Amino acid sequence: MLFQTLDNKKECYAIYSSGDLYYYPNNLKPTHTWAYTPHFKNNPIEYAQIWAGGKNLSQVCPVHLKEKWEDIEHSAKAFLSSFCEAKINLDDVCFYDLVPKKFLLEYCEIKNKITNYVFEHFKKPPNYDFMLDLVKLVQDIEKQKLNIQIDNLDYINVNNRKILNKIKNSSNHIKYNPWGTVTGRLATEKDSFPILTLNKELRTVLRPNNDLFVELDFNAAELRTLFGLTGRKQPAGDIHTMINKHVFDSKYSREESKKNVFAWLYNPKASNKNLSQYIDKNEVIKKYYFDDIVKTPFGRDLPIGKDKALNYLVQSTASDIFLSSALKIHEILKDYKSKIAFCIHDSLVIDFCAEEKNILQEIINVFSDTKYGKFESTLSAGTNFGSMKKII
Repeated sequence: MLFQTLDNKKECYAIYSSGDLYYYPNNLKPTHTWAYTPHFKNNPIEYAQIWAGGKNLSQVCPVHLKEKWEDIEHSAKAFLSSFCEAKINLDDVCFYDLVPKKFLLEYCEIKNKITNYVFEHFKKPPNYDFMLDLVKLVQDIEKQKLNIQIDNLDYINVNNRKILNKIKNSSNHIKYNPWGTVTGRLATEKDSFPILTLNKELRTVLRPNNDLFVELDFNAAELRTLFGLTGRKQPAGDIHTMINKHVFDSKYSREESKKNVFAWLYNPKASNKNLSQYIDKNEVIKKYYFDDIVKTPFGRDLPIGKDKALNYLVQSTASDIFLSSALKIHEILKDYKSKIAFCIHDSLVIDFCAEEKNILQEIINVFSDTKYGKFESTLSAGTNFGSMKKII
C-alpha cells in the first residue's frame, strides 16, 4: 500500500492513502512511501528517498508532473511564510493542521505519484539496509535537544565570533544529511548546530544531558582501512609508530612519518620504494576501480578520475566502517538512558549516564570490531565537549 505521512510528531500525525487522510491510524498496513518515518519503524516498508540516493522530490519529479509539483511547492512555501509572519511556533502547532484539507490531499496525491515513479524507474541500491539504519540514527540524534551553555564561555577571539553567532542563530539540534557528501561522510543541514565546524575553543559550550560525554575515536582509521582493503591483518598498537619503525627505520618522529605516508598515499605521482613494497596501493585500485567508477566494499559507486580513486575509496570505506560501528552502538543503547550525542568524522560521542558504566566495555569492544578486524581506538571523557581527557 502506497502512502505518505503528515508530520513526524508522535502526538500529531496522519497518513494519506487511497485518496484520503487517516488520523492516528492503527489498522493500516503500509508498504511503500517517500521517506522514513518513526511511526512505522518496525514495519517492512520501502522508502523511495533511499532508492533515489537521498535526492529530494523536486530532483526526481518526472517532466509530466513538474508543473503541478512546482505549484504545490509554491503554495506550501506561501503557507509557511504566512505562519512565520504571524509568529506561529510550528514546534507547538502542527503545520498540517493549519492548511486546508484540499491542499493536503493535492499535496499527498502528487507526492504519491512522484514516489511511485521512483519505484518504477530507479534501482534499489545495494546498501539500502545500511542507509535505512543510518537514516534512523540521524533522526534519533536530531530529536535530542543539545545542552548549550554559551554564558560560561571564556574570552572569544575574532576568528571565533562568526561561528559563535552561527551557534546562537542555529537550531539546538544536530541535523545530519546522510547523502551530503560524495564519499558518504555525514554532512549537516544549513539550520543544524554546526558540530562539524565547531572550533576546539568553542566546544565547551556543549554539555551532556546526562553525566558526561564519552568519545570513541579510531586510531589511524584510513590506514587501517587500507590494510583491510589489501587483506592484511590489523596491527596492534599505533599504526603510525609501527610504519615508522618497519618502513623508515625509526628515523622520523611519529608526526613526520604520518605526513610522509599520507603524502605518498594520496598523491598518484608520489614515489616511495619502501612504502610501495610495504603497501601496494596500485593493487587496491585494480581491485575496486572500474570504468572511472570506484566500487566500495559497502556498495557505493563513486564516479571519479583515477588520480583520486584511491583517496575516495579509502575515505568512503573508512567512513562506512565508522558508521557501521556507530549503528551497532545505536542498537546497544536503544533501551538505555545513554544515547549517541553526535558523530564527527570517525569520532563517536555518547551522552553517557554514569549509572550505566557496566555497558562501557561492551561499547568499546563493539566499536572496535569492524569488517576488517579490530581497529585500535581511544576513549576520552569529560563533563563538556571542550575538556575531554583521554582515558584509554
